[in-house]
Amino acid sequence: MKFSTRTRYGIRAMIEIAGHDPGEGVFQKDIAKNQEISNKYLDHIIHGLKVAGLISSRMGRKSGYILTRPAAEITIYDIHNAFEPGICVIDCLSPSVKCDREKGCAARGFWGGLNQRITDYFKSVSLKDLVENKTSLEDAIS
Repeated sequence: MKFSTRTRYGIRAMIEIAGHDPGEGVFQKDIAKNQEISNKYLDHIIHGLKVAGLISSRMGRKSGYILTRPAAEITIYDIHNAFEPGICVIDCLSPSVKCDREKGCAARGFWGGLNQRITDYFKSVSLKDLVENKTSLEDAIS
């Protein structure tokens, strides 16, 4: 299973925003520079995060992007869902797919269990957890 670039870059952009003072916005150009994401591609990422209600634009003296709620209340699952409709390790688990073997397929239970574990893990990790982990990694390197 592979997660999309939009999800991966969305997480990186959110870490960048969450790592700043909550009352101070972060400019898109700074996110792009610090996370090494092209500004043009970051436009799409920012749009998805705004539509999902995870970030908003702040105007005025401390303008830029800010989180719409505390980092501890935003999960990696929330960020993932800004770009993908849920987690689905194989096609037959998708609600939009009707599999003829669904009822008697022993493997479906295995894949469903794996899918649930991944989903639960994404829901258990907050944006705050990643920001704190980044800080502790930086301290260890210094």
